[in-house]
Amino acid sequence: MLFFTLFKESFLFAIQALVTNKLRSFLSLLGITIGIFAIISVFTMTDSLEKKLRDSVKSLGDNVIYIQKWPWTFGPDYPWWKYINRPVPNISELESVKRASAKGDAFAFVVSAKTTAKYKNSSVENSDALCVSHEYNQIRSFEVVSGRYFSESESSSGRPVCVIGNTIKEGLFENEDPIGKQIKVRDSKLTVIGVLKKEGESMIGSNIDTHILVPINFARNIVDLRSDRFDPVIMVRAKPGIPNDELIDELTGIMRAIRKLKPIAEDDFALNQTSMLSNRIGDLFSVVGIAGWIIGGFSILVGGFGIANIMFVSVRERTNLIGIQKSLGAKNYFVLLQFLAEAVVLSIMGGLIGLFFIYIGTFIVEKLMEMEVNLTQSNIILGLTISALIGVVSGFVPAYNASQLDPVEAIRSN
Repeated sequence: MLFFTLFKESFLFAIQALVTNKLRSFLSLLGITIGIFAIISVFTMTDSLEKKLRDSVKSLGDNVIYIQKWPWTFGPDYPWWKYINRPVPNISELESVKRASAKGDAFAFVVSAKTTAKYKNSSVENSDALCVSHEYNQIRSFEVVSGRYFSESESSSGRPVCVIGNTIKEGLFENEDPIGKQIKVRDSKLTVIGVLKKEGESMIGSNIDTHILVPINFARNIVDLRSDRFDPVIMVRAKPGIPNDELIDELTGIMRAIRKLKPIAEDDFALNQTSMLSNRIGDLFSVVGIAGWIIGGFSILVGGFGIANIMFVSVRERTNLIGIQKSLGAKNYFVLLQFLAEAVVLSIMGGLIGLFFIYIGTFIVEKLMEMEVNLTQSNIILGLTISALIGVVSGFVPAYNASQLDPVEAIRSN
């Protein structure tokens, strides 16, 4: 009960201080507002960007191992020259891996080639002809909203068919149903049998909306499957319950056996997994978060001095009132808590204003960048906690001075 009474009085005193000294209060709260705005807005943006990046990485499959020529991550002493002469994976190795693996659940061979898709007088440049073996749809998650995916016979016989992404569909068939129509890719005609659901922009460059899925056995006619330029890759999804590390150990042995590597020879292939990208994303955003703390920290420091200043003035203006309270029996801790609570209330007000501006900013960013940005509950709590701590730190000295006043001298001060 005492706490609520104290909080109510402190809140009213804080409001009174704000109203009485508008300019001074505005300048004092401005530092807290800018500091909270800087820190929490950085965290809000980094959280949103990190979520979008992780979702993009997750779409590649967090239980999928990619057998490639080049590793995805490089150390500071990366001996790139060692990797130049490595062979690229080929489709015959896919069949060997599939036969030998006991821990893999689905297997696919993929090559990607930039191309221009054409239909009548329309064309879409910089689209990706993604040439895939049949099980690709079991590894990469996507939804076919119109038509269907390849049948097994179409994949094995190499029929000239394709499944197109939403961007291709909108670019070539604005007012037409694309199913059954023929598009031209690399001088070859492909019959559209399916359309993929729109996924939107990916932050890692894997945008399925611009993809044209083509059976790999037909793709032999339009691209060189052994060319380093098209980045051939074998994708292996682990069986349920099999950790990636176990699958990597198995695939390492299988690939070494396929390529007949001697025991002392180094691997001439790379086994990549999405956690390698996720870890780098975590490192990157940790650095950005530290930058946010530094930028906002200076503003909060200035705001803290402002709160301390307004509290010193408040104590001086109410010295007579403090004397009366203490002469009527108010304890030192009561006076201390009263002014401390007032400082916290003032600081939280600054924080709330900062959070309000961030809330408005999220709508603007979403509108301009077409990106989902959320001011999360954890960031709101963090902002208010920082504000409260700044209030405690900056208000303690003036509150302590007020609590130590002699009641007689305090009353005479007026």
